[in-house]
Amino acid sequence: MNTLQQTGRRQLLQSAACGFGALALAGLSSQAAASSSASSPLAEQPTHFPARAKRVIFIFMQGGPSQVDTFDYKPALEKFHGTKHDFRNARRMQVQSEEVMKSHWTFKKYGESGRLVSSLFPEVAKHVDDLCFIRSMHTEGVAHGPSTLFLHTGATNLIRPSMGAWISYGLGTENQSLPSFVTVSPTSAKGGPRLYSNAFLPPVHQGTALGRVGVPAATARFENVENPRYDSVVQQRQFDLLREMSAVQLEQTPAASAYESVLDSYELAYRMQSTAPEITDLSGETKETLSMYGIEEPETEDFGYQCLRARRLSEAGVRFVQISYADNRATPRWDQHGNMPEHEKHAKATDKPVAGLLQDLKQRGLLEDTLVWWGGEFGRTPFTQGNLGRDHNPDGFTIWLAGGGVKPGFIYGETDEFGQNAMVNKVHMHDLHATILHLLGLDHERLTFRHAGRDFRLTDVHGRVVKEIFA
Repeated sequence: MNTLQQTGRRQLLQSAACGFGALALAGLSSQAAASSSASSPLAEQPTHFPARAKRVIFIFMQGGPSQVDTFDYKPALEKFHGTKHDFRNARRMQVQSEEVMKSHWTFKKYGESGRLVSSLFPEVAKHVDDLCFIRSMHTEGVAHGPSTLFLHTGATNLIRPSMGAWISYGLGTENQSLPSFVTVSPTSAKGGPRLYSNAFLPPVHQGTALGRVGVPAATARFENVENPRYDSVVQQRQFDLLREMSAVQLEQTPAASAYESVLDSYELAYRMQSTAPEITDLSGETKETLSMYGIEEPETEDFGYQCLRARRLSEAGVRFVQISYADNRATPRWDQHGNMPEHEKHAKATDKPVAGLLQDLKQRGLLEDTLVWWGGEFGRTPFTQGNLGRDHNPDGFTIWLAGGGVKPGFIYGETDEFGQNAMVNKVHMHDLHATILHLLGLDHERLTFRHAGRDFRLTDVHGRVVKEIFA
C-alpha cells in the first residue's frame, strides 16, 4: 500500500496494465454485475418474430440408433428377411445387393395417436402422444466424426460455432447468473469440445460443461466456481482494483471488443458462485422424482441424473441444455456394426430417464415452451453387416421432437419401404437446424456473425423451415 501511495495509483495501473491484461476482470463486483445485466451479451435478446419455445433440451444419442429398430416400422424387413435385395446408395449413386435383416424387436401401437414404437422403448412409448416424429432425416458425412460435427455445428470441417452457442448468441439467457448454454457430461470423442464450442462467436457463448463422461453424473459439478481462499470482502477489493486496471488496458488497446468478451466470461463466472451450487444440489428432489428418472436403478441411474440436471437447468433459465448418452471410446455406444442386440442395453439405460424428463417437464408446465430434441448423428442400414450388425446410414433416419410448439402425436416424412433412403418430405439436418431456430423465434437467415470478411450462420447458405410440424 505504501508503494501505491508513493508511486501514484494511476501511474502504477498504467505501468502494470499490460502485465495484468490477461487477468482483466472488469465488472466482476456484485454491484457491477447487478447494474450491467442490461448491457450483458447474455441479456435476453428480442426475437425476430414470436417464439413458440423459449429453450431447448437436446438428448444426443451418440453412435446412430437404428430407425428401423426404434420408431420407423417396416413390414418389408420381415417379408424379405434373409434375402438379397438391391439397395440404392444415394450418396455413391450406385446400387448394391445386400441381405435384408428384420428387426430384433416387436412394434405395437401406443396412445390415442396409435403411433408404432419398438419394444426397445416401452416407457417413452407412453408419451407418444406428445412426440413429433421426423422419419425423413438425412445428413452429411458417413463416419461418426464428420456427421457428429455436422449435427452440432452445421459443418463437417473447419471450426464453426455449435448450435447451442448460436442460440446463446441470438437469445441470451433467462438467468443472468447462469450460462445460456450448458452441456451435461460431454464426451471428448468424435469432436469433443468442438461440439459445444463458440468458435469465433464471443467466448461467453461457449457451452459450459457440467461434469464429463467417465465421472458419475450424480457428482457432476461446475469446475472452478467457488473460491475457498478469499471471503467476499477480499474478493470485492480485488475485483475493484482489477476492474480499474482493465479500464486502463481497454483505453490503450484497439482490440477492446476482444477484451470485453473475455471479461464477460469472467463476470458470468463470478455471478455463478451464488447460483451454481444450488442448481447442482439435488438433495431437495423428492423420492418420487428420483424414481421417475430411474435414479437408484443401476441401469438407468447415471443417465437419469443427466436428465434430471437438464430439467433443473432449463427450469432455472438456461437456454440450451445438451445431455449426451456417450462415452470416450473409439466405437460409440449405439454403433452396432456386428451385434444389433446391443441396442437393447442402450435403450434400457435411456428409456426411463427420457420418459421421466418428459413427464417431469409436462407436470411442471415446462413442456409447452421447452423443445425436447432426441436423436443421433445418423441412422443405420436395413441390411446386415456381418451376421447381426447394421452399417451407418446418413440417407434416411428418424429423430423426434416434443413440446415447444410442435404437433404432438404427429409423423412427418417417410423413408422407402425398407427404411434406407428418405423419400417423402425429406428433411436435411440444415432444415432441422433452421426449424429449431424458427421455433425459438430466430430467422436462420438473419442470425449471422461477421468473421474473416464474410457473414456466417448455422445453416450456411441452406435450410428450409419445416412449418408443417408446427402446432
